[in-house]
Amino acid sequence: MLVRHCTAVKRGDLVTIVAEPGAIPAVEATFEATLRAGGHPSFHPRSDALQELLLRHGSDNQLQHVCPFEKHRLSTCDVLIVLIYPTNTKFLGRIDPHRATIAQAARRPLLTMSLQRAAAGQVRYVLTEIPSNAAAQDADMSLTDYADWVYQAGFLHLPDPIAAWRTLHDQQQKVIEYLQSKHTLRFQAPACDGTHNQRPHDGTDLTVDVGGRTWVNCAGIGGQNFPDGEVFTGPRSVDGVVNFTFPAVYRGKEVEGVRLKFIAGRVVEASATKNQDYLFKLLDQDDGARNVGEIAIGTNYALKGFSKNAFFDEKIGGTFHLALGAGYPETGNSNESALHWDIVCDLRPSAAFPGNPGGTIHADGELFHHDGRFLFPGWPGTN
Repeated sequence: MLVRHCTAVKRGDLVTIVAEPGAIPAVEATFEATLRAGGHPSFHPRSDALQELLLRHGSDNQLQHVCPFEKHRLSTCDVLIVLIYPTNTKFLGRIDPHRATIAQAARRPLLTMSLQRAAAGQVRYVLTEIPSNAAAQDADMSLTDYADWVYQAGFLHLPDPIAAWRTLHDQQQKVIEYLQSKHTLRFQAPACDGTHNQRPHDGTDLTVDVGGRTWVNCAGIGGQNFPDGEVFTGPRSVDGVVNFTFPAVYRGKEVEGVRLKFIAGRVVEASATKNQDYLFKLLDQDDGARNVGEIAIGTNYALKGFSKNAFFDEKIGGTFHLALGAGYPETGNSNESALHWDIVCDLRPSAAFPGNPGGTIHADGELFHHDGRFLFPGWPGTN
């Protein structure tokens, strides 16, 4: 799926495989599939443990250093396949957030360059997560159950997964054709804190200007993420308030009860019930971090429950998310930042409060998404 379907590796492609050492079986499988496709694979390890050592013991100069070998690799490869395999999702729990943001800010040029190459079609990219005990524990599952959950999210349990993804792609294209001509989206939902206590008087009411922006179809074809399932764009501007239903997790650290107020596309007020200082440090790390780089609607209805992993949670059918920080140039959003933080809001009715309403999305005043479901036939989750 990763080599043939997501990145379409062809003969002569320079293929960079990046992964934690614990994911070697997945690296070997991807390496072999790349060879069979005629590409030239190379493996480059990444390590949360080494990152922790740098953040604990590195000087400011060392934190700001960007490896020139990594820069060369990212600027020359034809295909980039990243395999995430967390061994401890909380490895940054006791690290000074200021030191972490110093290191991250130094990588801003790398992120900008990578996004620009992808937008120009110079690199095909896919990110996936290999099931691990650490991620399974965060999701309150055994590794066996978590692996099954991940594989079903990728349609890998079906007789023909590629056909299923092509079907979702076609359904999402109908959503995009509808949204492409729209100018204003309005997201509304009752508030719900981290304990699922609804506060209808203090909910989400967000107006997003998407006029003239390009919507992107994310169905695992041509790169992006796998599993996938979303449509997204880069907004011109955002106004209003959003109360995020799920904890916002960034690099293993949970920020709960996040409330953001936007004026003209920029966060002007922010609060959280847990790790608020961390929220502020992320927002203040550079000029672009308080801007919105992405607005998206989740379309993968095979994903049912919240896993505390934005890679999966942002794609849950019946949710929307926005990303603070860097935008994707192909959408028309040119915001630059070292941050790209996807935060998810549930639009489905809360199971803990039967009878209470979920959320809605209007496009230029027309209701097209209600209680976590699209209203038009042939769209994701409607048949």
